[in-house]
Amino acid sequence: MPNCDKPAGYRAPRSRETLNQYYWFCLEHVREYNARWDYYKGMSPGQIEAHLRADIAWDRPSWAFGQSAARPRRQSFDEEEVLDPLDILGRNRRARAERKRQAAMPRAPEGLIEPLATLGLDWPVTLDEAKARYRTLARKHHPDTNNGDRDAEERLKVINVAFTIVRSHLMAEGLEKAG
Repeated sequence: MPNCDKPAGYRAPRSRETLNQYYWFCLEHVREYNARWDYYKGMSPGQIEAHLRADIAWDRPSWAFGQSAARPRRQSFDEEEVLDPLDILGRNRRARAERKRQAAMPRAPEGLIEPLATLGLDWPVTLDEAKARYRTLARKHHPDTNNGDRDAEERLKVINVAFTIVRSHLMAEGLEKAG
């Protein structure tokens, strides 16, 4: 201000059109100027609304969401036309197919996942399949066929427990179906 002798360390824009040109004021006068200054002075409500909408996207062009839904959908690119020496797209395609295949397969009951893995079986399994696999593993890991090897004996104990769990589940399931 012309009659103010305080240091002018605070800037304020001159106008809406020249935001990079400033008046310099002391703290008291910059507060007074800012309290009276109205950026939207002289604009109609429609102009203010348009300005606010443009300002949301930093005055960059934007498009309404959902406009593409009216157009027919098409793939953004054809995987067959893409040069893929590392087979990245093929791996992704195979992984998607595998996930889809696994999702379509029936899942083993929670308590059978580990015992089935121990026996090397996939769900669903029949009692006859479980028995056949158990016999094969029992012969392979029996201490008598492994010269009394303690590791083979421990492995056989784990196999016995796993088979018992699977067998009891399958037998209970068979009784439920029969009843």
